[in-house]
Parts: sequence; structure tokens; C-alpha cells
Amino acid sequence: MTYTEQKITDTLESNYMPYAMSVILSRALPEIDGFKPSHRKLLYTMYKMNLIKGGKTKSANVVGQTMKLNPHGDQAIYATMVRLTRGNQSLLYPLVDSKGNFGKVYSRDMKHAAARYTEVKLCKIAEEIFKDIDKDIVDFTDNYDGTMLEPTLLPVRFPNILVNPNRGIAVGMASNICSFNLKEIAEFTINYMKSPDTAVEDYVLGPDFPTGGRIIYDKEIFRQIYETGQGTFRIRSNYVYHKKDRLIEIGEIPYTTTTEAVIEKIIDLIKAGKIKEINDVRDETDLKGLKITIDLKKGVDPDQLMARLFKETPLEDTFSCNFNIVVKGKPKVMGIKEILDHWLEFRRGAIRRGLSYDIRRFKERLHLAMGLKAVLLDIDRAIEIIRGSKKDEEVVPNLMETFAIDLIQAEYVANIKLRNINQEYILDRVSEVEDLNDRVGTYEAMLENQKEIDKIIRTELKDIAKKYGDGRRSAVLDEDVIVDVPVEQHIEDYNLEIFFTDHNYLKKVSLVSLRAASVHKLKDDDEILQRIEATNLSEVIMFSDKGNIYKIKAYELRDSKASELGDYIPNIVEMEKNERIIHILVTRDYRGHMIFGFKNGKMAKVPLTSYMTKTNRRKLVNGYSTDSPLVRMLYAPEDMDILVYRLSGEEDATAVLLNTALISEKTTRSTKGVQVLRMKEASVMANFETMDEIKMQRVNKYRTQKIPVAGLKILPMNI
Repeated sequence: MTYTEQKITDTLESNYMPYAMSVILSRALPEIDGFKPSHRKLLYTMYKMNLIKGGKTKSANVVGQTMKLNPHGDQAIYATMVRLTRGNQSLLYPLVDSKGNFGKVYSRDMKHAAARYTEVKLCKIAEEIFKDIDKDIVDFTDNYDGTMLEPTLLPVRFPNILVNPNRGIAVGMASNICSFNLKEIAEFTINYMKSPDTAVEDYVLGPDFPTGGRIIYDKEIFRQIYETGQGTFRIRSNYVYHKKDRLIEIGEIPYTTTTEAVIEKIIDLIKAGKIKEINDVRDETDLKGLKITIDLKKGVDPDQLMARLFKETPLEDTFSCNFNIVVKGKPKVMGIKEILDHWLEFRRGAIRRGLSYDIRRFKERLHLAMGLKAVLLDIDRAIEIIRGSKKDEEVVPNLMETFAIDLIQAEYVANIKLRNINQEYILDRVSEVEDLNDRVGTYEAMLENQKEIDKIIRTELKDIAKKYGDGRRSAVLDEDVIVDVPVEQHIEDYNLEIFFTDHNYLKKVSLVSLRAASVHKLKDDDEILQRIEATNLSEVIMFSDKGNIYKIKAYELRDSKASELGDYIPNIVEMEKNERIIHILVTRDYRGHMIFGFKNGKMAKVPLTSYMTKTNRRKLVNGYSTDSPLVRMLYAPEDMDILVYRLSGEEDATAVLLNTALISEKTTRSTKGVQVLRMKEASVMANFETMDEIKMQRVNKYRTQKIPVAGLKILPMNI
């Protein structure tokens, strides 16, 4: 076997890039008509099966026919169909009318029935997708085996790319397009065509989802989404409170979640004791639609409870927009105006091609009518010529010669039925010439005038919006009117102690429980390293041996007894492999500093505020410097005296007493610190202690007012 040496970059380019581009362009990302190839092939198959005006057919039949265009498995094709159906509710404007169980987009466990049990046809709105497709208004290409043609794009008469949601994951890129209300998009497009300076937000209130919900409207975020096609907004559930029955009914949830995910999270919170106001939660979804019911305990404020659930469950979720669309064979992330620019360019091209097609057909008819007119004006002579022709094949040449018409015209005249040679027919055909001339002139003028083409687009959009447009399903809620209730407001606060052990166990024990039983259960060879007084609303900050910081709220820890082991830290926070917690800190106000001592004689003083985060982040990297081995870390509520030890060999030791005020504060968590000890060869910082920890007598003689210093000699045994 022979091998060819090749650069890995060349190998990747030749082997991997074709696959990547195929996924991007031919599978995962939508094009300007709003469809991925799999959608387009399925819908075109249904169109060719006459499922727009005809009755429903078995889904399995459609799946089988689609395989002529799409060489995928039947399950993949059927899954594509399911998403397009009215029954599944994935689309704001469904394209496939359905009969049978097609599952629900808002349910993870409600599976669709098999294709042999369900029936489908195209929805009425699909007429606006295929109208005039047989007039050569879009390009066609061979299918995978060259046996039939399929359209490269569908001639959608409205911006389907914006009115139906679309999501796709390609290689190295993705697309996530939210849906907008058809009336709003149509109205904006009409006004944008008249004035390019028209603001999107003047007409488009915000996204509109088939599952409803309430859009949290932030003006700046949506301006960014409209302009760039990227940004993240919040959407929350809609609920009704029945005071008499003390229950909350949730009828709309975010498009991005499911009823099962919501209920599971609520149950987890109840089991963890974090929510105690709920008696029961259940899924009461039926044929009428989605419904999650929550039974409340007596005296519970439903609005405050929902505010908590919005924070802690998928009842409020985010939608990350990424309007990535394949345009002219290239993926591009665009804002709404740029998307509409490309759609309008595509639509104008389709209309021009349709006009050109009609002009060709009118001219063909005109050509025939002109020949017919010449003959009909002297019909008696024409009859005489036909009767005088000895053979059938002489009729056409004789007509051509006598009336100066061509072969096509003569063939057309020769095939006219005898019954049509009446006065009315002759007058109609003669007047048709003038009518066809007028049509050709009108259409040619329109073809050359973009204003006329734009007028056609505006008229189409008005008609479609009037015919298929409906009210918003997702209400828009201004962010300014939302009152966010802090989670802590509903958490019971009480005094407790946090215990941290050498085997990385963390135990939260209330003072009441400690008074009842104070003997701690520990694993063999384990010991308590830290015992810290705290409250249930405190935050626990954990420092690892790899320089990472992990944070958790005290109320998120399980209530334990002294006789229990507590929580194993790697089970409650996601840590790296072979990583250990070496120190913990508990705080509520982030006052004070962390003091770090390193073997190279440096010390760092970092304000605790450097570990604060605006979001509920669980992990912070670079919590402290790892350039030099850490000797010790210490929390200092305020500046304090510490005794720092230096060791140079087994017999040479020094100590220096200093106040931490001498150490410059650095807000960067991973700061290397400042030099505290003057080092010599083979010397290291051995340790540092607080005044409460020092065992030596008369330590004031070691005090210094400046750093770095070498310190005064001490016996190594005193370290």
C-alpha cells in the first residue's frame, strides 16, 4: 500500500469542507423563501399531488412520494411533515392541514402517531407559496437521480422567512429565526418599500409565537435584533388565577420549553424545600389545549409565587435570535430590513419572470389571432381554397400562399371546427387581436417599470394580510412594568453553621438542630477544616486547588443534621477532574478582602467584591494566581496584623509582623500580588498567621512598617 504525504490543512479542506458546505447549504439553514431543502421537497411533492384543492391523503402516501425528491428515510421525512402541520402547532401559520395525532411542539412526551394513521393536505395559505410556479418564475433543477425536476426556491408571495419560526444547526454555524405576525410584517414591508427609513419597531411590535406567551420588550435589545439579526429576549408564560379554587392555570408557555420541563422543575423545587406554597402541580392538557394547574396553599399571593417561578423555572425562558439565512448560495446573518431587501429582490425577479412568461404566451396567441383574422375577414375564399384542395396535405400550403400566413398560423386555421365559422365567433376573434396587443403593451411597460412591479407586491401583501392575517398570539409586555421579586424575599432566613471537611463535604446545620445534637458524623480519616457561622441567605464561596471559584447560595444546600455527612461538593457543583476545594468563605455583603500568600514571598489582597457577579454564575476561573504555589489564603473582614514566616533551609527561619494595610489592593482576582518578604536563594514563604493563631510571645519586635523585608530570625520550630 502506498501513502501520499499531505498537509493536514489540505486534507481537511478536501475531505471535510465539502461535507460542511453540504450541511450548511443543502440541509440545515433556510433560504430566502423561508424553507430548508427538506421542507421545499415535501411541500412541492404535495403540490404535485394536487393536495391544495383535493382532499386529504394518508401521510404515508406523501412520505413515499417525497422520496422521489428526498432520498432520506421515511421517519426523517415524516418528522419534517409533522413540524409543518396545524396539529403540531410548531408554525405560526401552518402549511399542512392535518387529521390525526401529530403531537404538540409544547410537549416532549406527546408523540405523534405513525404515518399510516394520519392524513394531510396543504393549507389554504399554501396557494400563496405555489401561485404561478408553472409560469417559469423560479429555477428548477434535476432531482438526485435526474428523473424529474424540482424548484430551487418556492415563489412565496409573502415574507415566509419572517412569519414562521425556523431553526437549524449546521457545521460551525446555526440559525434561529423567531416568527413575526403576518399583518405586522406585511404592513411594515409595504411602508418600507415606500420609505426605506421606516423604523421596524413602528410596525412590528415584537416576535409572535404559535404557543403565545408574553414577550418581555426591551427597546434596545429589540432594536439590536431588528438591525443585526442577533440578540436574546425573554418570554414568559401566561396564567390565570382562580381565587375561589386557589389555583393557577397556565395556558401559554414559552416556545422554547415544554410542559414536562416546567412541571419537573417545579417538583424539584418542592422536593428541595425551596417552594412550600404549592400543594400540587399537574398537567391537564387536553383537546382544548395546553393547561398546567398549580394548587396553592391558603394565604399564598399568586403573583409573588409566579414571580419566583418565572425566575427559577422554564415558565420564563429566553430566545436567542440568529437570523442566519442562505442567500445566493452563501450563509449570512442579517437584520429584518436586509432580509426583506433580499426577499424583495427575489420576489421582483419572480414577478418579472412571470410577466415575461405571460408576454410570450400573449404574443403566441396574438400571432395565431393575426393569422386567423386574415382568414376570417375573407372566410368564403378560405372555404373555397379548402374545398378546392385535392389532398389533405395541400390545405395548409394553399392557405399560407393565399393569405400570406406562416405554417403555425395556417395549421391553427385549418383545425377550426366548422361550427365556429359564425358571425359572433368571427367578430370575437377579430376584436381579440386588439385586446392581445393592448395586453402585450401593458405587460411590457410593467416589465420595464419597477414601480409597477412594487405596486403588484404591495397589492399582494395587502390581500394576503387581509385573507390570512390574524391577531397577535404573544402579548408584548414592556420591561419597565415588570416588578421582579427577588428570590431571597421568599426564602426563610435563619441562623446556621456551615461545616467544611477535608474530604470535601459541606454540611449546613441550623443552630436549633445543633443544640439538639452536636456530635458530627464524618467519614473515616475525615476532619472538619472550617466551621463558619452564617444565615440561610448567605453565599458560600469555595476556592479550589486549581485556582477556580465555585459559588452556591446557602439556601440551595440541603438542611442537614450533625449526624449526617452533608453534601459532597462535586455533587452540587460541576468541578474539573481531580479538583478539590481547599477553602470556603461565607458572606452576604461581600465586605472585606481575601489575603493570599505565595511561596515566592508575594502576597495578594483582593477585595471580596471582585468575586461578585451580576448573573447567577456558579463558576469563576482565575480566582487567584497559580503562578507560585499557594501557602495559605485568609479572609480579612478589615485590615489586620499577620505574622509571616520565611524559611531558608532547615535551620534558617525569619518572621515579620505586618498589617495587611501595607499590601496594595488589587481588584484583578488573579493578581500575582506584591513582594512582602525579601527572598534569598532557596528561601520560601512558609506560612502566615493571625494574632489569634500566633503561639510565640512578644511578637511586636518583628513588626515592620514597610515591605519587602527579610524579617528577624526565629527558631524553625516556631513556624
